[in-house]
Amino acid sequence: MSMIVNALSGAQAAQAALNTNSQNIANAMTPGYTRQGVLLNAVQPGTRGVNAAGAGVTVSGLIRFADSYKSLQMWQAHTSLGQYSAAQSYLTQLEQVMSDDTSNLNQGLDAFFAALNAASVQPDSGPLREQVLTAADGLAKRVNSLQQLLSNQQLAMDTQRNAVLSQINSYTSDIAALNKRIAVGQASGINTSGLQDARNQRIDELAALTGLQVVDLPDGTRSVSLRNGQPLVVGADAGVLSMQSGVLKLSFTNGSFSVPTTELGGQLGGLQDYQTELLKPLQTSITELAQGIADRFNTQLAAGFAPPVAGAGKPLFAFVGGQLGLTGLTAAELAFSGNASNSGDSANLKALLALKDATVSLTEFDSRGNVLKDGLGNPLKKSVVLGDIYTQLVGDLGVQSQQNQASLSTAQTVRDQSEENWKSTSGVNQDEEAVNLMQFKQLYEANLKVVAVANELFDSVLSMVR
Repeated sequence: MSMIVNALSGAQAAQAALNTNSQNIANAMTPGYTRQGVLLNAVQPGTRGVNAAGAGVTVSGLIRFADSYKSLQMWQAHTSLGQYSAAQSYLTQLEQVMSDDTSNLNQGLDAFFAALNAASVQPDSGPLREQVLTAADGLAKRVNSLQQLLSNQQLAMDTQRNAVLSQINSYTSDIAALNKRIAVGQASGINTSGLQDARNQRIDELAALTGLQVVDLPDGTRSVSLRNGQPLVVGADAGVLSMQSGVLKLSFTNGSFSVPTTELGGQLGGLQDYQTELLKPLQTSITELAQGIADRFNTQLAAGFAPPVAGAGKPLFAFVGGQLGLTGLTAAELAFSGNASNSGDSANLKALLALKDATVSLTEFDSRGNVLKDGLGNPLKKSVVLGDIYTQLVGDLGVQSQQNQASLSTAQTVRDQSEENWKSTSGVNQDEEAVNLMQFKQLYEANLKVVAVANELFDSVLSMVR
């Protein structure tokens, strides 16, 4: 009888292995599936004596070929990839627009100064004065067009951020629900490998949106928190992230907390970093450039005359609500003359041309987009030549775009490598599974052969007794 018991246990073990093997093969192309295997243990003999070989084999459990360290590496790589990819589309758009001839502020300034220079040949020429107004209007439109682009990017980022927060809340809710099912399943002795795979998929997708800390708990659940330690998922409870009056808030159970927006990671961090480190400083610099153009030219025009009017010259530019425009000044009112009684004089016009080398004060920022301040807490300013400001802004933008592209390429490589590393342990190898399939089939058939031999021997014994 011991032969039959041993063989039956072996056949059952082989059948369990074949079932696991078939499950692996069926899910060879399933994203995030973790392969499984059987854990076999020999059953010790129940009787004493040196002739007691044993009581067969038992399947003590299923092995889930999961490596938490490799999973963590993959999630961290997804966080970096999400962070750099979120900003790149905005960087590319801004770089293309600012480098384009139709929106280049330097070309607008050059055209304006070219019109002034042409007017210096005959300062009292009506058509030449009209060209100055046309060039000034073109410059103002270029400035406003660029400001509008920056504002549109801000609106697009706000919309995308809200979508990312909605996705985060959806994933945390799913993870909490899976935590509950896994805890109940493990307590009931049910195989929860599929549920754990689904949870890992949600964590991986969540990691692309924001940086995470993941902790395994004894009951099979996982605690998920932001990088700064604020909880997103604890057991079956999930938090909710939202933007309230520009402040990131986390609501968890009965409390609400403000979340620091530094070092968020993922798409959420990438959007925040782009907005803080590049978009807002650039908006400030363009605004100060527009304000500087209006102030410099209006001040100089006030020092001249537009005969036969003897009073001070009128302003050309109006800067209101961040928009640069013209005041409605007519061509005849342009104060090009330095003499109230001589309309052909061009002294003040020459002074206007000299403004190309004038400087404008710009606010200084550090690499994190924070305003630099002196010892008294006043914002630090730097003086930049009017014609060099836009060139510097485009140059800085190009450098940041190239750095982000390099970081994005590196992050993609690290992500690909981490996925392959994870697959080497947890992924299904079809060749390996095919070999296992043949081995377990042979094991099953061999144990059935033992049963058949045992039956023959038993029949022989019975015939001898008769």
